[in-house]
Amino acid sequence: MNHLEIEYKSMLNKAEFNRMEALFSHVPAVTQTNYYFDTDDFIMRKKRLSLRIRTFDKGAELTLKIPREVGTLEHNIDLSRQEARSIIESCHFPDSTIKALIHEQGVDCDQLRNLGHLTTVRREKETPIGLMALDKNNYAGRIDYELELEVEDAIKGKADFEAFLVEHDIELKYAKSKVARFCSTLKQKE
Repeated sequence: MNHLEIEYKSMLNKAEFNRMEALFSHVPAVTQTNYYFDTDDFIMRKKRLSLRIRTFDKGAELTLKIPREVGTLEHNIDLSRQEARSIIESCHFPDSTIKALIHEQGVDCDQLRNLGHLTTVRREKETPIGLMALDKNNYAGRIDYELELEVEDAIKGKADFEAFLVEHDIELKYAKSKVARFCSTLKQKE
């Protein structure tokens, strides 16, 4: 399954997160864990590609993200939790369109390794301006908070997101992708 993702996001401080959590209190929280993959010399990252397995309570998905001029093209394959666990532990990716796309990008799948994981507690709801997600992320002994808005129209979506932040007294704070924030902790360890 392919999907063009256009999203806007802002990091939140704890007070902003708490205010947003009150707005989302009627939405059940879902815990998901992202396992990130790259080579020892970060070839995927250098090519601006992102490969992850996201696990949920009852399933999982393998996702390859490839940047486009506007947004990111996501390629997703549903996995069982058992299939996901096998890939996470072995770093052996089954033959699939995702594996073929990685190869087309000049990356040897046999060189991929599991870099680690990031766990998110997410509250997600459809709003008049798009699909909004409130995330509390836990990785490498850190906790951070972010608000995301996924939209169909990049220009209108950006304006709507900025207006929402102003309306809720939230200062726009640049948010790197989860994988970039996660990888920044790896570089600090080395």
